[in-house]
Amino acid sequence: MLVLERFEVGHGRGSSHGTSRIFRLSYPEEEYVRLALESLDGWRALEREAAETLLATTGSLDCGPYATAHRDAMAACGVASEELDEAAASRRFGVRLPSGGLLQADGGNLRADRCAAALLASATTAGAELREQTPVTALEPAGDGVRLDTTTGSVDARAVVVTAGAWAPRLLATAGIELDVVPTRETIVYLRLGRSEPPPSLIHQVSPGRMPYALEAPGIGLKAGVHQTGPVIDPDVDGQPEPALAEEAAAWAAARFPDAEPEPVNVETCLYTNAPADRFVLERHGSIVVGSACSGHGFKFAPANGERLAALALEAAG
Repeated sequence: MLVLERFEVGHGRGSSHGTSRIFRLSYPEEEYVRLALESLDGWRALEREAAETLLATTGSLDCGPYATAHRDAMAACGVASEELDEAAASRRFGVRLPSGGLLQADGGNLRADRCAAALLASATTAGAELREQTPVTALEPAGDGVRLDTTTGSVDARAVVVTAGAWAPRLLATAGIELDVVPTRETIVYLRLGRSEPPPSLIHQVSPGRMPYALEAPGIGLKAGVHQTGPVIDPDVDGQPEPALAEEAAAWAAARFPDAEPEPVNVETCLYTNAPADRFVLERHGSIVVGSACSGHGFKFAPANGERLAALALEAAG
């Protein structure tokens, strides 16, 4: 197996960098709850292989009208949750939730950088070869396989899996495959947190279409943003954080977490690759397998979606 990386391992230009990502079993659709349960098993298996903790279980909180659908979907899948009033949320987690919240105890956050390193180590141990700084410029079906044109030459393969994030639509178009996604650049803030206990992950439906979130940022305290509010972008054009979004995220986080310092210590960006209805694209086109498990909520599902993409690749390779 050959892995081609456009940049270098650990780069900050895409969607998987940084130290943490929310993990939760809480979703309004039963299919996602079940997929999260499958992924939880996968992350724990990877932890055993890597001999390190990758998923910090701090609990996840949902706040707002959408939480009822989450509660019902989890209950249908046998996942326990607990409704907390404002006093209980403050007493147990130090968070201020004026309308209370829904707690799922198995949620928390994934150590994103360590997860990526563990996945890569697992692949290379199994015989995978990694080539960094090797952009793929075109894909061309060739006989029973596919030819990849790269900046360092061509590669012939029986099957190829494209997980190129915001760059995927342009690359897949060279093979006549249309990927209906829209890349955006999201703004993330980091705040110091006065308390030593790690905070729970929190998603808050402030209004329809407005979903701020926060989670632990190891070594700093708190990471926060406002889901799917960034501008549409060209991933090859460098961009900066949006000041208004940074201010909104920081103000919300400081209001919800009284121990948080209101002034961010760092502001950065992260790319989303948004599909209609935030669905994942896991499909095969002949010898080309497409994996666009993004829309800003795909990281937690990496083990389960990876299994599906591997099965499609084996099917494509015959």
